[in-house]
Amino acid sequence: MTRKTVTEQYPDTQPDLPPRTRGVIGLFEENCTVCMLCARECPDWCIYIDSHKETVPAAAPGGRERSRNVLDRFAIDFSLCMYCGICIEVCPFDALFWSPEFEYAETDIRDLTHERDKLREWMWTVPAPPALDPGAEEPKEVAAARKSADKLAAQQEAEAAQQEAARAESAEPPARPSDARPFEQPPAEPPVQPSAEPREGES
Repeated sequence: MTRKTVTEQYPDTQPDLPPRTRGVIGLFEENCTVCMLCARECPDWCIYIDSHKETVPAAAPGGRERSRNVLDRFAIDFSLCMYCGICIEVCPFDALFWSPEFEYAETDIRDLTHERDKLREWMWTVPAPPALDPGAEEPKEVAAARKSADKLAAQQEAEAAQQEAARAESAEPPARPSDARPFEQPPAEPPVQPSAEPREGES
């Protein structure tokens, strides 16, 4: 009551929204596996998904071919959406996120059904997640990724050490056999002894 009312000059000045503002839903298409959980759990049935199956060739000779779902359409009808966030909560692969974007009014209600291209654009307005508490436990996904990275780094260091040892061995001069003796000079010939035969005229 004692403070002066501050009027935000919208739209010249954008409002400072809280980080958890529920504006629109952004789609990170690369994470979507077309599991249909979001569409089945939506209480308003405002999510429309179409897909088809593709055959993936075997990764190794003699392997078995696999099939995967390919996303053809992902649309949300925001004229029906009640912004409950259930679709975001049940997504097991983090493909849906809240965006604080709120400027998507239309003059025709039929234009409030936004396809995946528009949902993809809103994905870039999703704020970064808040930092974890310093005393919080490390997420299992981060711990698993860190463990794999450390294992790979240790393996690469071991391979580098083996290669360095092999190069050092190849650079050393060949070792002398253990039974080889140093060069020895041939033994000197014994001195010639005078002959003991009697000379002529000696008796």
